[in-house]
Amino acid sequence: MIHVKLFKQVGPFAENKDIAREIRLKKLIPALEKNKNITLDFENIDGATQSFVHALISDLIRKYGSEVLDKIQFKSCNDTVKAIISIVVDYMQESG
Repeated sequence: MIHVKLFKQVGPFAENKDIAREIRLKKLIPALEKNKNITLDFENIDGATQSFVHALISDLIRKYGSEVLDKIQFKSCNDTVKAIISIVVDYMQESG
């Protein structure tokens, strides 16, 4: 299990898709390749853009299929962040 505290890297509003891409490439993909579960911790994050969440997880869904979501836990998400994650996940499942 790896635990990724996003606040340290993105602050209270997760919007930088380059940071999301870096997290995906350096932390999430290596963890999944080792068959580890992932916790994405949104503690203290007030909001996120759709492009940030898309850069963070869409490639994982494309690469590993929607089953990858069974290995990812989204923690401490407020309703706004939950809605953005749902939009991205729904979009990826429909387009996949």
